[in-house]
Amino acid sequence: MDRTEAAPPPLRVGLIGYGLAGSVFHGPLIAATPDLTLDTVVTGHPERRAQVHAEHGSDMRTLATTDELFARAGSLDLVVVASPNRTHVPLARRALEAGLPVVVDKPLAATAAEAQQLASLAAEQGLLLSVFHNRRWDNDFRTVRALMADGALGDRVHRLESRYERWRPELKGGWRESGDPAEVGGLLYDLGSHLVDQALTLLGPVTAVYAEADVRRHGAEADDDAFIALTHAGGVRSHLWMSAVAAQLGPRFRVLGSEAAYVKDGLDPQEAALREGARPTPGSRWGVEPEIAWGTIGDLDARRPVPTLDGDYPAYYEGIATALREGTSPPVTAAEALAVIRVLEAARTSARESRVVTTGLA
Repeated sequence: MDRTEAAPPPLRVGLIGYGLAGSVFHGPLIAATPDLTLDTVVTGHPERRAQVHAEHGSDMRTLATTDELFARAGSLDLVVVASPNRTHVPLARRALEAGLPVVVDKPLAATAAEAQQLASLAAEQGLLLSVFHNRRWDNDFRTVRALMADGALGDRVHRLESRYERWRPELKGGWRESGDPAEVGGLLYDLGSHLVDQALTLLGPVTAVYAEADVRRHGAEADDDAFIALTHAGGVRSHLWMSAVAAQLGPRFRVLGSEAAYVKDGLDPQEAALREGARPTPGSRWGVEPEIAWGTIGDLDARRPVPTLDGDYPAYYEGIATALREGTSPPVTAAEALAVIRVLEAARTSARESRVVTTGLA
């Protein structure tokens, strides 16, 4: 007789928000994770509810309010907060108080104090709190991390240069471009969240922060062109650019080492693929980049192409499922997310006061 234990049912996920984050990233990636099932989507927009049903089936449960979601908290195993930034803290707190693990889209909070309060609450409740810093699974970042681990750039890295630049001279409108501090808009906290998280992941804690944040476009209210310089505890410097007004784009990565440099142009293909309706499937390659897009490594005298590792956004929610099943750390911890907010908060102070802000870690 086959006494093999039956696999447990998938963990049930409630997704709050079905805008860009919910529809392009979280919804598809949750649905593609074998150990998770998208159980409920909360959106107050009738057209977005129709989109949910078109993309996830007519029987997908949709709710108009978070009150309805939390009223049935006992039927869920995880809540994902993919709603506007101003709602991240109150909704994450409400999920934790309801006894539910929670994933929050970046940024976790506007201030380090708020982020610390959430992290402390999660620890007190013994619940998972993670932030969707999916760009750790970009193909180029995975490649940089592997090159550094292998010593391909030399025995030390001098400087990390990293950019997320766009050419969007016309305003699109919406809360992301609002000047209201409560909205937590602007590129410093948007694209900057990814860039800072990547720098901390690669190079460790930061001792000093210098930043510039400008409003360039006519009629804009939130920063749309920013720069952050980080001094890491090990002495390496990170220079990070984020812009909506880059008519020509700089390299995505330029990493300078003691023996060689790695330079990579272009963007990871996963977001574009998800926007176009492609979905990762188990057993099939995902996030694959053509050879023509590979970066190069070397010096002025000799350079060679470096195959770009495949992107792997599905790894994030696979890691979340494992953490929930086995009680292990999530792929992005609350402490790591808090460290990002501390740097962003210091960057905002630096830009406002035109000075270097020290973190007290020296």
